[in-house]
Amino acid sequence: MINNKHIIATLVVAFFSIAGCVSPGGEGGGSSPLAFLPFILIFVVFYFLILRPQQKQGKDRKKMLSEIKRGDDIITSGGIYGKIINVSEDDIITLEVAKGLSIRINRSGIAGLQPSAPEPKGGKN
Repeated sequence: MINNKHIIATLVVAFFSIAGCVSPGGEGGGSSPLAFLPFILIFVVFYFLILRPQQKQGKDRKKMLSEIKRGDDIITSGGIYGKIINVSEDDIITLEVAKGLSIRINRSGIAGLQPSAPEPKGGKN
């Protein structure tokens, strides 16, 4: 399966091979303006394949964290499912993880919203 890392590696190798083929122009020892083209293209590829998606994910996460409210089902970065029962102004979230059991976490510890917490498997014994 081809992913972004394979594409980037292939492009980098191709650009460096092109840059190696460009010889200095004339006898004055100056370089061709095309010698910088591969480096510019590498930066553009890195921007569109790596930097831009990371910035979008950061914006989406910041928006999600700012819009959480009481009653939302979430999962923490530690893998704990819970329902928000209180959101304080100082970024402390109180989660109900089981009936009568609540924990306090920092807002940044929220990994994402869940449509509903999964029910434990297993039947009556």
